[in-house]
Amino acid sequence: MEILGASLRICVDDLEAAIPFYERLSGGTALRFQRGGVQVAAVGSFLLMSGPESELEILRKVTATIAVKDVDEAHRLLTGLGATIVAGPVPTPVGRNLLAVHPDGSVFEYVDQRG
Repeated sequence: MEILGASLRICVDDLEAAIPFYERLSGGTALRFQRGGVQVAAVGSFLLMSGPESELEILRKVTATIAVKDVDEAHRLLTGLGATIVAGPVPTPVGRNLLAVHPDGSVFEYVDQRG
């Protein structure tokens, strides 16, 4: 499995207030979308999230988002290594994702940009 990069997940109280800081810090422009009741802005290597505490509580448990070429390949490798897939693969606004709990208990989101 080829890992293409990782995004740091940051829960913020005010997404609109946080975006300009991270745009200037990363030199990028925010790509905004919504997932359930959570507003999301992807800015460079940062994934900013804001929304109801009940949804953010779950998202805070995910250590990072890992970009891969193919979520299906990640699924096969992760399960073969003893990880537990807790969600996915499912479609997202930009591809597909899955959530996996590694054998050490760490939770990661894996994403690809395939349709």
